[in-house]
Amino acid sequence: MIETIATESAPRALGPYSQALKTGGFIFCSGQIPINPATNAIEATTIEDQTRQAITNLKNVLEKAGSSLARVVKTTVFIKDMNDFAALNQVYAEMFGATKPARSCVEVARLPKDVKVEIECIAAA
Repeated sequence: MIETIATESAPRALGPYSQALKTGGFIFCSGQIPINPATNAIEATTIEDQTRQAITNLKNVLEKAGSSLARVVKTTVFIKDMNDFAALNQVYAEMFGATKPARSCVEVARLPKDVKVEIECIAAA
């Protein structure tokens, strides 16, 4: 069985995909960018604030699915400029706390809406 997860506490999908799918004891979250779901706008300008908003969006999707950031087992981070890696790491560590999921981080040429970061994750349900 596959359950589609959708919440108004995170940005609506920008294309033909779901915010997350729950199946087999896991939640597969689509990449979140730093859209404020209350305004549907990109308000954050720094890598720190954009990272914080993207992770908050993931947190809200996970909570809707009955999980949390503490249950994340893998993230993939797409970053526009690897020079922002240290600043991203600082916010990432702050928000995940003691949880240290497996992670990949890759620099990309461009992200939706020209944001600085996009993060996706897999979490235990």
